[in-house]
Amino acid sequence: MATSPAYPNYPAPPAGSARAPGHRHPHWWQRRAIRAGALITLLALSGLVILALVRQQTGTEGFLVGLGLATLPVPLLVSAFRWLDRVAPGPWRNLLFAFAWGACAAALIAIVANSFATRWIATATADPTSADTLGATVIAPIVEESAKAAAVLLVFLFRRGDFTGVVDGFVIAGVTATGFAFTENILYLGNAFGTDQLSGESGLASVTAATFFVRVVMSPFAHPLFTVLTGIGFGIAALSGERHRVRRVLLPVAGLLLAMGLHAFWNGSASFGEYGFFVVYATFMLPVFGLLTWLAVWLRQRELRLVRAELPAYVAAGWLTAAEPFALGSMRARTLARDYAAYHLGKPAGRGVVAYETYATSLALLRHRARRGRARADFAVRERELLDALWERRELARPALAYAARATAPVVVPLPYAAYGPYTAYGTPGSPGTPGTPAYPAYPSYNPYRT
Repeated sequence: MATSPAYPNYPAPPAGSARAPGHRHPHWWQRRAIRAGALITLLALSGLVILALVRQQTGTEGFLVGLGLATLPVPLLVSAFRWLDRVAPGPWRNLLFAFAWGACAAALIAIVANSFATRWIATATADPTSADTLGATVIAPIVEESAKAAAVLLVFLFRRGDFTGVVDGFVIAGVTATGFAFTENILYLGNAFGTDQLSGESGLASVTAATFFVRVVMSPFAHPLFTVLTGIGFGIAALSGERHRVRRVLLPVAGLLLAMGLHAFWNGSASFGEYGFFVVYATFMLPVFGLLTWLAVWLRQRELRLVRAELPAYVAAGWLTAAEPFALGSMRARTLARDYAAYHLGKPAGRGVVAYETYATSLALLRHRARRGRARADFAVRERELLDALWERRELARPALAYAARATAPVVVPLPYAAYGPYTAYGTPGSPGTPGTPAYPAYPSYNPYRT
């Protein structure tokens, strides 16, 4: 492996990148501790109120049954969004905030606003049945999607360093909606259990079983599916340059309106006839779910391609070795590098390699935005922070990534010597790049499945 300079030069900033702004002292209400304290207090109070409201409606026993059943899809959904975010994972605190906002603040807003609006319509029209239908198909989609979108907006505004593209919008919106559906399922399943207790029904014929099948088995993805449309709008807005202010406003609004429309269509499917719900589910919801799943996987692969395309600039400047763009652009190689380090040096080393991979991916995406003329004013500061973080971990991560690159590189069958012609020799004997000479030193053999 070629020896890197003591401290490499920075590559030339891409065209369109901006210089860092001057430092300004924030006001007291802009300090992180104040904001974090206010947010935690708001979520805690919302959680206590929503807990009391749900328990009041379902009873203690119904609440516990609903809680147990509503918890089942949560790990699966959160794991799916976390898998999508593995290329450039955001901090856990953002996911915890999103889930807590959906489960507490958004659910509280929805319960209070939906109940008030439905009662007002019933009083004004003297028709409770029409009020319930109107509340489910019009009021609920507007209120609930707006309440969930607030979480995405807050991360977009106050965690812009963590919100850099469509994948981040997918993840934050999806986790927020998962939290919201969790609380809503507790309420529905708890009420269903209470109905069964009064009627004496049990087993597969019970209302609880039917509610569980529809909400948890058939459509656990419904709320995430709606709100992800809002997240996509915010994600595209995050990719837009700061001078495109109209686009940055209209795209999230368009995503929110699409989410409301899809939510209203889904809620109204029960009024489309005896089999309307199943027809809408099979012909509309499942295809949309499949399309968004394909889009999520494509975006994940696109991030890996950008890593391979952008990091060679830092290889040329001496920050990275030649093997790293390839290894960092492959999830298989990244996993192998982490396992290699953990096997030889322990789990802390494996976590260090994961951190190195995360910083390198963030660096590649940052440079891509700058090259497209979409860099923020703090591009130079952020780039230096990421490069310094990589430099501190280079001794730990480089051997693991070099091993992973060799282990996952495609096998090339060499042609006979005569096929090269008389002018194919290059380099000096024994130097990297010469045919037959390994580009990297040999590392200890490694079997990740060895006990």
